Amino acid sequence: MALPSYATPLDRAWYYSFRIICGIIFAFLVIPILVIIPLSFNSEPYFTYPMPGFSLRWYAEFFNSPQWLLGLKNSIIVGVFATLVASFLGTLAALGMHRAEFPGKAAILGILISPIIVPIVITAAGMFYFYSRIGLTGSLAGLVFAHATIGVPFVIITVSATLAGFDNNLVRASASLGADPVRTFFKVTMPIILPGIVSGGLFAFITSWDELVIAIFLAGSEEHTLPRRMWSGIRELLSPTIMAVATLLILTSIALMVTMELLRRRTERLRGIRV
Repeated sequence: MALPSYATPLDRAWYYSFRIICGIIFAFLVIPILVIIPLSFNSEPYFTYPMPGFSLRWYAEFFNSPQWLLGLKNSIIVGVFATLVASFLGTLAALGMHRAEFPGKAAILGILISPIIVPIVITAAGMFYFYSRIGLTGSLAGLVFAHATIGVPFVIITVSATLAGFDNNLVRASASLGADPVRTFFKVTMPIILPGIVSGGLFAFITSWDELVIAIFLAGSEEHTLPRRMWSGIRELLSPTIMAVATLLILTSIALMVTMELLRRRTERLRGIRV
């Protein structure tokens, strides 16, 4: 938003200072990520600037490597199924917390979102102890349930935010017209909260897509996800292929974040229509 013509010199100074500070913070956060991308096109196996040449050899190595492709396959499988589980459970929890009033509601909500508050190492250690007792360590199913656990809070938060502007009169109107609760949910409630569900699901997928610590604790030799494979590669052989994989992860995350922003804007438009 531009400054009005009647702004004072102090207003102008604050206006430009604020934007300069925001630009510095943005550069501080983003530049360490962006410097990885050019290195993935380096023609030599070095992590230094200036680069001697441009090459796609590290991307070719990634797509021709059975180990890297297995990690990609596992990441996609775990991410998709963990997102589905997290979206289902998180939506049910958000709907239940929205509609019900009972003592200790805030405490229960705090427990539900605790996986994003508790340090991930503690969560992973607890999951390893529990999953080892029921035979889920070293399996994709264990990773799916573990990643779903840390994805559920994001779905609860986004769906709850959508429900905050939900008009319950729509449900009453649907019931007065003869619709049963199931039909009302799918025809009235679901279309309105769907952007929140999808946004939460995308957050859950990104969390699973980039997660490393839980994979270190739970994944076996055949269940390596891409971050787990990158970790092993850094320890064993530092190759620019890791930079190529990191670039692919960054681009995927950016695409998902853009999708979430579009969904957020759609949700705001829906709220404006209802108002």
